[in-house]
Amino acid sequence: MKITKVDVMLLEGENNPSWRPAVCRVYTDEGIYGDGEAAIAYCTGAPAAYSMICDLAKMIIGMDPLDNEVMWDKMYKNTFWGQNGGPIIFAGMSALDIAVWDIKAKHFNVPLYKLLGGKKRDKLRSYASQLQFGWSDHYEMAAKTEEYVENAKMAMDEGYDAIKIDFFMFDRDGRKFNNELESVTLLKPYYTQLIEERVAAVREAIGPNVDIIMENHSFPDANSAVQLGRIVQKYGIFYFEEPNTPTPKTAKYICEKLQMPIAHGERLYTRWQYAPYFENQSIQVIQPDIGNCGGVTEAKKICDMAHVYDVSVQAHVCASPISTAVALHLEAVIPNFCIHEHHVFNRHQYNKNFGKLDLQPVHGYFTVPETPGIGNELSEYCFEHYIAKTTVK
Repeated sequence: MKITKVDVMLLEGENNPSWRPAVCRVYTDEGIYGDGEAAIAYCTGAPAAYSMICDLAKMIIGMDPLDNEVMWDKMYKNTFWGQNGGPIIFAGMSALDIAVWDIKAKHFNVPLYKLLGGKKRDKLRSYASQLQFGWSDHYEMAAKTEEYVENAKMAMDEGYDAIKIDFFMFDRDGRKFNNELESVTLLKPYYTQLIEERVAAVREAIGPNVDIIMENHSFPDANSAVQLGRIVQKYGIFYFEEPNTPTPKTAKYICEKLQMPIAHGERLYTRWQYAPYFENQSIQVIQPDIGNCGGVTEAKKICDMAHVYDVSVQAHVCASPISTAVALHLEAVIPNFCIHEHHVFNRHQYNKNFGKLDLQPVHGYFTVPETPGIGNELSEYCFEHYIAKTTVK
């Protein structure tokens, strides 16, 4: 079996031009195709990821898609920028790697998890993610404390027993904090009191049996992250996600100052970048995004390395339905699975449009897809509503 061509598309969310998944479909001479995604769908970088897939696709034409390790190493070693590369390089590699695994599983007529070693669990606990953006079918913004409480209760009513909120994204009037706090290293009492007010109100509303994940999107520095962590850890934080810009030493500093698990990973790529965090035991939960850490081939290695150090895994999932599907397969297999991220954007119709199937949890739990391949594929909508498309032969 040989790869004959690759369709690469840059998509755009209907009525949401800031949501731009970069995806691909890899075709073979046996009529089997596979879909993949570069998980750079939000903020800046999507056009670069799209171009990277196009560039890398030229390298795999004519290769056997069953040889995923050979293909991965070729993209890593023969591109010069691949070694020690960053998110764009590895997002491009990830998209093609995911598509190849989709082909492999379809070729053997099994769900992807079978090729990864077999599933250890039929259902995956998931959490309602990013409730500062609401918990509905459209974008909302939580500014008032009662809005955080309302969103948390909505998720609970649907059966979730875990939620994630960035309590430090919006001020009381809805303005983002990032502009005014760019150079601040220690926070004024106003900010720490505001965060505690929100966290305390949510904890009181949901009770002791629902986990709270506190998200920081790497916005504070290490010192202000410790400030916030010390204030909220008494409210039973499940883990503190991206407390600052990830570096092994600052992660170690934060870990030693706080009494709750620290999570990092959506901005770490390949096993080489994860290794120092495992070695110094500075993070307790890793969050590799299969769509930008190097694909299925690399994500499985990262998770296996984490297991050696008793580090738990929650795959980062904030992209199209393709990324959701492939994450479920990996998480079903690994022994150190912690919880699955169900981002609020997965509830929005502009994102649902991109998948043939609408995979959603029931009562806070996902069921692993059982169809051959990754269990979902790009919809016809993608091939009719792209903003850029390239066919590589």
